[in-house]
Amino acid sequence: MNSVKQTLPGLLLCLALAIPGWLLGCAFPVVGGPVFAILLGMLAALVLQNKAPFRAGIAFTSKKVLQYAVILLGFGLNLSQIAQVGSKSLPIICSTITTSLVIAFVISRWLKMPCNISVLVGVGSSICGGSAIAATAPVIGADDDEIAQSISVIFLFNILAALFFPTLGGALGMSNDGFGLFAGTAINDTSSVTAAAATWDTLHGTGGTVLEYATIVKLTRTLAIIPITLALAFWHTWQARRGGSASTGTFDIKKIFPFFILFFVLASVITTVCTMAGVDAAVFHPLKELSKFFIVLAMAAIGLNTDLVKLIKTGGKPIFMGVCCWAGITGVSLGMQHMMGLL
Repeated sequence: MNSVKQTLPGLLLCLALAIPGWLLGCAFPVVGGPVFAILLGMLAALVLQNKAPFRAGIAFTSKKVLQYAVILLGFGLNLSQIAQVGSKSLPIICSTITTSLVIAFVISRWLKMPCNISVLVGVGSSICGGSAIAATAPVIGADDDEIAQSISVIFLFNILAALFFPTLGGALGMSNDGFGLFAGTAINDTSSVTAAAATWDTLHGTGGTVLEYATIVKLTRTLAIIPITLALAFWHTWQARRGGSASTGTFDIKKIFPFFILFFVLASVITTVCTMAGVDAAVFHPLKELSKFFIVLAMAAIGLNTDLVKLIKTGGKPIFMGVCCWAGITGVSLGMQHMMGLL
């Protein structure tokens, strides 16, 4: 009961910020609720004189609620549908993810950047933006400043991609399927993928077919959360053992292994089995929406724990990394399509 009393004030504060952030995200989907929630949280942190009564609830929301969001995200994945349509995109997806992670690693070493920022920008750029960051952050022990900075970098290139990629695709003479594949593999966040694909549908009068195709490709990319987070968990485990945790008896795999990812997989399997058995996929829509809201809620908490001044002062290197990852992913996506005769 004491735990609930300690958590409730901070949770309610995050909720008060998340609701307007969610509504703003619905009104301006190209920006998205998570970005608005972080901004509102950072603004609230500037005026909040005493954070002590809210600290436990903010910590719970930024950690646990973020994991619940990832679990619920699994209910938006129909594995059989992804297997049917997404297989064509798999070589491009693997290539873009590898490219982004390699670029992030090289630049982090070159510019001597913090490891966590590099990982978050790398996976956020290559997999699925905020959702990948949400899944990866607890595994690598990223703090709220690092999460906020990574989300901000991803947001910047979401906006640019949603605005310019339909024009770029038209200039390159892409087919409808070609642009759907390009949007699904080269744009990092689902909201921006849908914005760019919907713009293409409007410009070319395709009746929504490109939006549907790009979304399935994007969901295929989302599955990369599983191997990436598990690989990072094993790497984190190895680092802990290397540091001597095992010999001192303090090492605990339960604290390191991302068990919430297993629940994410289970949710995906449940969705797939139920839809194959004839259950309408719309049944799972409320859980998908709840997942999105939980991410917004967690981002409000992260905003409350973020030092805005520090974020601005240290933002140059992550943005440069984001530029390089984005350019690399775009080039590889276009190059692979050309090699496969799809462009």
